[in-house]
Amino acid sequence: MTDMESTVLAAADALVGAFSRHDRNAYFAAFAPEATFLFHNLDHTLNDRAAYEAVWALWEEQDGFRVLACRSTDRKVQLVGDVAIFTHSVETDVSVGGETVKNNERETIVFARNTAGRWLAVHEHLSASA
Repeated sequence: MTDMESTVLAAADALVGAFSRHDRNAYFAAFAPEATFLFHNLDHTLNDRAAYEAVWALWEEQDGFRVLACRSTDRKVQLVGDVAIFTHSVETDVSVGGETVKNNERETIVFARNTAGRWLAVHEHLSASA
């Protein structure tokens, strides 16, 4: 594994770790403001981080949404210049409406290195596992 791949994995670990702790601030800080999001459980694409933050807040308010745990496996990083494609399988325990739900999904997160050299997520695509 190259140093650059290790750095991207560290960025992915920080993002997944913040998500698994339901740490909204750290989680959303891992995304560029212009990041886009495509989730199998929504009928539309979220065109920036602010749109996702609004949906997340709505889930919390209306559904009592809370992330309880998240496990990442089958991890792979593909580097393409200043872009990195991170794929993994993700198993997430969430609380919705007071009940615990386990989700098994596959996810692609595209990272781009910003001018300060930090890898930020610029696109997330979440699919249900077959």
